[in-house]
Amino acid sequence: MRAFQVVRYGKNEKLHLSEVAKPTLNDNEVLVEIHSASVNQIDAKIRNGEFKLLMSYKPPFIIGHDFAGVVTQVGAKVTKFKIGDEVFASCKGTFAEFITINENDLALKPKNISMEEAASIPLVGLTAWQVLVEKGNLKKGQKVFIQAGSGGVGTIAIQLAKHLGAYVATTTSSVNKNLVKKLGADLIIDYKAQDFETILKDYDLVLNSQDSKTLEKSMKILKANGKTISISGPPDIYYANETGLNWVLKIVIRLLSFKIKKLAKRLHVQYSFLFMKPDGKQLTEIAALIEAGIIRPVVDKVFSFVETNEAMSYVEAGRAKGKVVVKVK
Repeated sequence: MRAFQVVRYGKNEKLHLSEVAKPTLNDNEVLVEIHSASVNQIDAKIRNGEFKLLMSYKPPFIIGHDFAGVVTQVGAKVTKFKIGDEVFASCKGTFAEFITINENDLALKPKNISMEEAASIPLVGLTAWQVLVEKGNLKKGQKVFIQAGSGGVGTIAIQLAKHLGAYVATTTSSVNKNLVKKLGADLIIDYKAQDFETILKDYDLVLNSQDSKTLEKSMKILKANGKTISISGPPDIYYANETGLNWVLKIVIRLLSFKIKKLAKRLHVQYSFLFMKPDGKQLTEIAALIEAGIIRPVVDKVFSFVETNEAMSYVEAGRAKGKVVVKVK
């Protein structure tokens, strides 16, 4: 099968289109023919080598983190899926024609959207769910600040937060103001002309996806015991323990998060880092919200499979509204 691989780490490195063996199936896995895969900022960060100390990626490896496709084979112990099912999920190695995945990480594709739209959802949808529902415990009437509202995570998080009954503030450029307004944002801040930290006050939750300077400013808009959950770092010791990192990396992570943890303590607020985990049950709940018309995918542009490097460059440039998708089949 064809697949795009990281052969060498580096910012200027291109992904290599290679011929590789089709993956073999374990008893609890299904084999999926991938129809579409989406591009995420983390793909570029991994290719650049930013996570090579924390994650078990050793070149050459297939990159990509979510997909939609059709089940073509099922393992002997699989009970939830059958051949012909249209499915979607988040996992490693999706810039390829086929993938194997544990059935517990998989969900049926929403019936009312295309393969391209379905492929845009898993990573950002699960990220939004795990920040707002699982970790943030966002309640009706609470106030949440979602940074970069027109981005991949932002477009889904705004819709999910509104469904949960929250008041939503977000940042975006003036060009994307109408987009985030249609998604449900209550307060829209033009980050090029306004400073959010002078406008927002007494918020319950922040979804941080930006740099360390923005993270520090975000901590100051929270009410006492409010939560900042960051998907862009720095990682904390909870993440280190959860992922089983060795003691040396745990010390490194303690040092990386020391400054922000100290600030959180001084401000009497909470800080935590989230790295999305695949979860078929959560994805099934997200699919139900999509089928009910509560959440809709936002796809900016679709590239062909051979244009995967161009799709990566487009995402890295930071101009995408919602998600960028690669059509594999």
